Amino acid sequence: MANVLTDLAADIYKAADTVGRELTGAVSSVIVNGNGSERVAKGDVVRSHFTRQPSASGAISEAMTIPEGTDQTVDNKTLTISKAQSIQIPWTGEVIKHVDNGSGFESVYGDQLVQAMRTLTNEIEADLLSDIYQNASRAHGTAGTTPFGSNFNELANLRKIMVDNGCPVNDRMLTAVMNTNAGVNLRNLAQLQKANESASDSLLRQGTLLDLQGLMLKESAGVQSHTKGTGASYVTNGTFAVGDTTVSIDGGTGTVLAGDVVTFTGDTNKYVVISALSGGDIVIGGPGLQQSLADGVAMTVGASYTGNVAFHRNAAELVIRAPAVPNGGDAADDSMVVQDPWSGLVFEVRSYKGYRKAMFEVAVAYGYKTWKPDFVATLLG
Repeated sequence: MANVLTDLAADIYKAADTVGRELTGAVSSVIVNGNGSERVAKGDVVRSHFTRQPSASGAISEAMTIPEGTDQTVDNKTLTISKAQSIQIPWTGEVIKHVDNGSGFESVYGDQLVQAMRTLTNEIEADLLSDIYQNASRAHGTAGTTPFGSNFNELANLRKIMVDNGCPVNDRMLTAVMNTNAGVNLRNLAQLQKANESASDSLLRQGTLLDLQGLMLKESAGVQSHTKGTGASYVTNGTFAVGDTTVSIDGGTGTVLAGDVVTFTGDTNKYVVISALSGGDIVIGGPGLQQSLADGVAMTVGASYTGNVAFHRNAAELVIRAPAVPNGGDAADDSMVVQDPWSGLVFEVRSYKGYRKAMFEVAVAYGYKTWKPDFVATLLG
């Protein structure tokens, strides 16, 4: 196999320094399951175990026989490789000659490949953040209002939600991902700009967002705008206990969508719907209700919002691989795996030869899953 791509690899990395790129705070903050030497097929399933919180066995009673113990159920959740995407870049021999008289084929080619990685990275980032915000446990803030207008108290409230849910907070794996509007508000806070109060001049001089309240702060162009469902006038249909995640509702009209934020009369918690209204039931993120609900309690669907999120690294996973090819290969005369230096994601680049023409392809197969809603909190904007 000819080394068509190896000689051009340097141009790919050089181009990464000059091609414009959007911020990608999520892909660097979740578990990334990547292996450049393995391939997957679209639709392949990845499984993960899931343990339940047990009940206490009761008071210890001394005896000469060993207790049987209480059987526990270990569930599993699945992640599907849902997308296999590629971008093809054709070149004819004449076009290459024309370009070599100007900027040079290698320079233009390198830029094109990085632009392809840019497109695919942005898609992955947006897909990942969409799944995370739609699988949060609860939400905080005011829909339609950019957070951090006068202080950064919202971060403490996000941390509280996750701590109350049992999320680890001392392993330095908590991240808040926000859009640049929220980032502007944070940078404008006087108490963070003052080096003597923040113990650093990084924000003032370089605009670097420093960790706050135990959360790493990152921005992303993939933060989602959520349009709420049309649901109105719904009430609970039955009684529900603390910890329930499925709530039956009736009496209303319209849709309740995944990602909607709902409240119940008498309960100040803002619950995130992770499974849309179906058969009279909605499903909210774990660990579920924080207060019990009686029958006939009014439910309100909150306004549309921007879904900034805070989460633990282990809350979500991104699986990324090279797409499948037939045994023995296809018509490609060369291929290589390239790591995008901006996002850290890996892509496969393949070269195909035709009649006085070549085609280069940047491809990736990936899937994503928010395993643990308990470890995710939405910051409404």
